[in-house]
Amino acid sequence: MSRAGGALLVVGDVVTDVVARHRTPLSPATDTAAEIRTLPGGAGANAACWAARSGAGEVRLLGRVGTDAAGWHERALRGAGVRPLLVQDPDAATATVIALVDGSAERTFLTDSGAALRLSPADWSAGLLDGVARLHLSGYLFFAAPSRGTACRALRDARDAGVPVSVDPASAGFLAELGADRFLAAAEGAETLLPNADEACSLTLCGEPDAAAEELSRRFPLVVVTLGAGGALVAEGGTVTARVSAPPVRPVDSTGAGDAFTGAFLAARLAGADPVRAAEAGCRAGAEAVTVVGGRPADRTGP
Repeated sequence: MSRAGGALLVVGDVVTDVVARHRTPLSPATDTAAEIRTLPGGAGANAACWAARSGAGEVRLLGRVGTDAAGWHERALRGAGVRPLLVQDPDAATATVIALVDGSAERTFLTDSGAALRLSPADWSAGLLDGVARLHLSGYLFFAAPSRGTACRALRDARDAGVPVSVDPASAGFLAELGADRFLAAAEGAETLLPNADEACSLTLCGEPDAAAEELSRRFPLVVVTLGAGGALVAEGGTVTARVSAPPVRPVDSTGAGDAFTGAFLAARLAGADPVRAAEAGCRAGAEAVTVVGGRPADRTGP
């Protein structure tokens, strides 16, 4: 069955982001002046919004949220052109992340996963793949047993249906806690792996992104390692096949830059772009993302 022109289905996290930008170093035990905004976020949701912004014809998002903020997140996703498939959790609040963004635009996250990682196999159905051309799994799903089971089932069903799957490892810190071997075993069968440099090195114990990309591309057909302002590496078959540069910009907030890359990359792949052209589109979106506060496109509508 041809899947040309089909939808992108993202399965991942929907998060309420509290972004605190502080121009001076944090002062322990007292006040530090900051600009604080509450915004819709989440790696999976952000990637879906950037994919829609980048021209993907239909983008769907499956995620789990608390009843506390379900309506707010649904409106934000619809306003961004994403079809929300949100499961409301009566027992857990929506995931919340406090992003501390310093004067160099670097961010540090405090994460309460809440309902996001309670996405269960019962929330998944192979029927969700109807009309889908690509499936993307947010790596955060792999860091808790219920959502890991869901991600593995979705990956298996997609492979059975001939739908290519991409995975974003999401967090070097959480990868270290879970263990590289467990993550790689759970992600086995994915067509594309989209780590940043820290995640790639964590997964391989290689000290350099090039070596990590090469090693990972022996396990996954396509590996694209993002390097922040340094662009991205494309690796296939154990070899780095391309290096893509990122446009120079003045960063404001690096929150969601990798998600922007992922969304634009997947939109380009859906449109028929080869991996290098798709990585170029991803780098342009990532560069745009760091010039705005939060993880979504600047022209987002909704709350």
